[in-house]
Amino acid sequence: MNASSSQPPPSSGFFGNFRRLTPAQRNTFLACLLGWSLDAFDFFILVFCVSAIASQFQVKVSAVTEAIFITLAMRPIGAFLFGFLADRFGRRRALLLNICCYSFFELASAFAPSLRGFLVIRGLFGIAMGGEWGVGAALAFETLPTEGRGFFSGLLQEGYALGYLLASFAYGIFFDFIGWRGMFVLGALPAIPVIYLILTRVKESPAWLQGRVRSTGGDREVRLVPGILTYVGSFLLLVLLMFAFNSFSHGTQDLYPTFLQKNHGFSTHTTGLIAVIYNVGALLGGIVFGSWSEKIGRRRAIVVAALLAIPAIPLWAYSDTAPMFALGGFLMQFMVQGAWGVVPAHLNELSPPAVRATFPGLAYQFGTFLASWITVMQSRLTEQRYAGNFAPVLAWTVVIVATLVAVVTASGREAKGADMSRRS
Repeated sequence: MNASSSQPPPSSGFFGNFRRLTPAQRNTFLACLLGWSLDAFDFFILVFCVSAIASQFQVKVSAVTEAIFITLAMRPIGAFLFGFLADRFGRRRALLLNICCYSFFELASAFAPSLRGFLVIRGLFGIAMGGEWGVGAALAFETLPTEGRGFFSGLLQEGYALGYLLASFAYGIFFDFIGWRGMFVLGALPAIPVIYLILTRVKESPAWLQGRVRSTGGDREVRLVPGILTYVGSFLLLVLLMFAFNSFSHGTQDLYPTFLQKNHGFSTHTTGLIAVIYNVGALLGGIVFGSWSEKIGRRRAIVVAALLAIPAIPLWAYSDTAPMFALGGFLMQFMVQGAWGVVPAHLNELSPPAVRATFPGLAYQFGTFLASWITVMQSRLTEQRYAGNFAPVLAWTVVIVATLVAVVTASGREAKGADMSRRS
């Protein structure tokens, strides 16, 4: 029986959604969630360490934010490479290799002898990071039932916020003792239990196995490029959508800890605590709007969440005290990640089955590439035009990109409830 044909049980809500899963489905979803969380954890450690790295190498903050730019810019290569491996050799193997790769480069970052060496390593990390989302999302949604897909979409995407939350905790607790190099060592360690979980408890995608039985190896090799070119219009629209989304998230997250420290003098502990609070908001927002999208539709949920971020700007960018910044950050990330919580289900439902590990992941990461300039632009504008004051740059970023997310989303289509149990 296909996963999508099962009848929804009478239970609902958070625990009800998990009770309807088989043990194999739960293990697969957990592995994909943790893989994405670890990916984000490793990325956001850099965000908290920008000022410390700049001091270590005696450069401006904008020079270190080049590492964020390079990481984001290299992600499409990883999306194509690991997506191809997942469509050709299986989701599980590709996910396992991907996690090993980005954890290795995270560890290597701790031993960078210079800023130039650090930038090179972060570029390689970006390639590995770029593969995780598409492969993990394909494995998860091809294994999960159709019922409750919006909830699982929100929860899976907020693995990103969970990774940011863990990085916030780690920074607040450990940074003063181990420094920025120790933080990157710490970032690589959680890969060990995730790799063990995949090796011992996760099975291959049923949809991929079905496609393997029905087609020859040669057929699968030539599907990738034609599968994307056949739907080039949809692909380009998704790239534009993901450019807007990545500008939305990175434009509100990546420089916010630096803003709190540089403009308001908050300590390591206070900055980490504020980050923990706004990432709790991100987690809740993703689950709430992801689940709500089951009732009102994917596009409508995204548009509502994006536009509601704009009224949160005054608290988020122009407060004076730590509690008010925490509240503003909570509201902002509730909306930002609320919109994002719909994305995994939305993109996978719109993707051609034969290249599902490549199509949404590549669109996602090409959008990331186009948005990769945003932190460098924000930091340079702040330094050159606003005398180091991040607030107006952050505020205008939200107004522009939130509106763009809403407009592009409303211009597209959706395929809520599409059957993802097959590859053809």
